[in-house]
Amino acid sequence: MKHNVCETRIVAALKSSTATLTYRRFVKNDDGVMTIFACFMIVIMIMVGGIGVDLMRHEMERTRLQAVADRAVLAAADLDQPLDPEAVVRDYFVKSGMGEYVSNVHVDEGLNYRTVTVDATATMNTQFMSSMGVETLTIPATSKAEEKVNKVEISMVLDISGSMKYGDKMKNLRDAAGVFIDTVLKPENADLISVSLVPYSQHVNVGPMIMDELNVYKTHNYSHCLEIPDSEYDSVALDTSRTYDQMQHFQWNTYSNQSGTQRNTRYDTVCPRYSYERIVPISQNAAYLKGQINQYKPRAGTQIFLGMKWAAAMLDPSFRPLTTSFVANNNVDAVFANRPASHSDAETLKTIVLMTDGQNSSSNRIASYYYDSDSERVHWNNYNLNYYLSNYVNYYYRSGFYWQKYTASQGDTLLKSICDAAKDAKIVIWSIGFEVTDHGADVMNDCASSPSHFFRVEGVEISEAFEAVARQINQLRLIQ
Repeated sequence: MKHNVCETRIVAALKSSTATLTYRRFVKNDDGVMTIFACFMIVIMIMVGGIGVDLMRHEMERTRLQAVADRAVLAAADLDQPLDPEAVVRDYFVKSGMGEYVSNVHVDEGLNYRTVTVDATATMNTQFMSSMGVETLTIPATSKAEEKVNKVEISMVLDISGSMKYGDKMKNLRDAAGVFIDTVLKPENADLISVSLVPYSQHVNVGPMIMDELNVYKTHNYSHCLEIPDSEYDSVALDTSRTYDQMQHFQWNTYSNQSGTQRNTRYDTVCPRYSYERIVPISQNAAYLKGQINQYKPRAGTQIFLGMKWAAAMLDPSFRPLTTSFVANNNVDAVFANRPASHSDAETLKTIVLMTDGQNSSSNRIASYYYDSDSERVHWNNYNLNYYLSNYVNYYYRSGFYWQKYTASQGDTLLKSICDAAKDAKIVIWSIGFEVTDHGADVMNDCASSPSHFFRVEGVEISEAFEAVARQINQLRLIQ
């Protein structure tokens, strides 16, 4: 009996040892485990890659559909578009092979705006995701565009200095400015857009209408220019509490006849003297504006900063009391009685279009000792300054008759000041350098609201620049 018990225990011990050994061998045996894991990872990567391919195809189709939608609504929202806006949108999709994807086109339009919205939906069959039960993916596209002509106040600042006489410069300017005016002052924009015209050369002729509304120390009736203190170029506002000095009336430039004899010319005065050279404030009369421009003649030197100062002032609310008076006297349309609007008025765009063919030049004034009586002012109306000095004054005394008010570099500084002040007031400045030097281009580029607001052009390109600015003012834009 004991023998059997011992045998049983020995057999059990042997079995136990064998089982343990077998278990240990099983645990240590990892042949093929990595192969299984690698196969598992490859399958996962293929699945993820397949999903990625389907999603990438989806994004490519979505981008293509969205691009067509954007182009379609931009074309349809254009106020110059004579065709039915919805038909324009659907035609864009048809010609892109996506006509069946358009689900809805909505058009909202009024006197001065047009808004076009399109919803489009496409379906794409999947290549890999179908194995996971996703047979198709939906591709949505929505686009909305609006062209809206808000209230717009424009100051056009045009160079009529002597250098404009070369070649076809003046003709090209007249043509370009005419295109601009016709583009912005369309019948459908009536009462929304006003244009102030500021021609400038060596000074700015504000005209009797503006001069009579300001405090001015008047000394003569020959011309209508005001001296602006340098301190005022730091602000767009016109200081209506100040008493301004009237600019002297005289001619600096001299000209000779064919034999070389110096002439006593007096038609090219530092202050422009003719009615067609005056500022035209706040107008929507396209015919009158173009009529003034078509009379421009090249004259005298170039003081860009003076033109820019007046252009900015007529966009500032400080000019509104003058507008009120102009309306009362039937010189400005009554609809513009509240212009210039506040700079914070979100419904009004204020913009300046500044054009020059040169750069700031120096400018002189007669010494006050020789311009402080009525008889002397009459004298300088009758005599060209340089002609008189050359013929009647000893060489050694001539320099005492005049002094330099502005240098070219001072003009650049004042121009930068008024341009910066205008930009701070959120006035959009477009500048056009017409056949200018590199220095002139740099100065005009610095004045513009951004490099994209500056045009450097030659010849007839000036018309393209003015037309481009006019179309930008119409504010065609995607809004969704």
